Amino acid sequence: MQEICIIIPCYNEEKRLPIKKYEDFNGSSSISLCFVNDGSTDNTLEILKKLQAGKEDKFFIIDFEKNRGKAEAIRLASLELSNRKKFDKIGFFDADLSTPLTEIFLLDKYLNSDPEYVLAFGSRILRLGSTIKRNSYRHYSGRIFSTFASIILKLPVYDTQCGAKILKADLIHVIFEEKFLSRWWFDIEIFARLIKFYGLEKVKSKLIEVPLNTWVEMGDSKISFFSLIKIPIDLLRIKVKYKINAKR
Repeated sequence: MQEICIIIPCYNEEKRLPIKKYEDFNGSSSISLCFVNDGSTDNTLEILKKLQAGKEDKFFIIDFEKNRGKAEAIRLASLELSNRKKFDKIGFFDADLSTPLTEIFLLDKYLNSDPEYVLAFGSRILRLGSTIKRNSYRHYSGRIFSTFASIILKLPVYDTQCGAKILKADLIHVIFEEKFLSRWWFDIEIFARLIKFYGLEKVKSKLIEVPLNTWVEMGDSKISFFSLIKIPIDLLRIKVKYKINAKR
């Protein structure tokens, strides 16, 4: 049976963590959750320890004394989990569970549907039969961002920024060995690093974008206004660094 571990990055989540949903998630014997306390200054760590009590075999905690940012927290946790040699797949979901934990099964199903796939990632596409609730401003600004990201990556990706991704563990060091350029837009770099590793044409058969059944926006974003105005600069830096070439 393949083992999956989902990283949950947490920074000052005392009032946002949906404790009951985590408590009620039985998942399966093959799924573990790794909570990363990213230098929280509130009671997040204490809440995580209470949540973990009695489930130490399936709920792990990685504690950073200083805040490192979401990208670095996920990167370091991914490397640590990979080095444990226990998990076949490692992913990450947002702590507020805007993507429900049950979507792990959906992503894993698609990842297993073709042996070529190395990364399955969620996509917030509103369609019949789905429940996708998102602030209109964020939806349309997100569409603009994803369009530019798709142009830079030269990949027809609809939603690069959805915080629900699962990948095969043998790719962890390829993707996470080096620090990311961007604190918030590291998802773009994940795709860029896979393009660099496989080549642009081959990578298209390695990725699967999965329309989620449920995604519900849970509150205010922690992304600062300064980070938002830096988006064009960050995207340009990524484009220059990874030198994505359509002929590769």
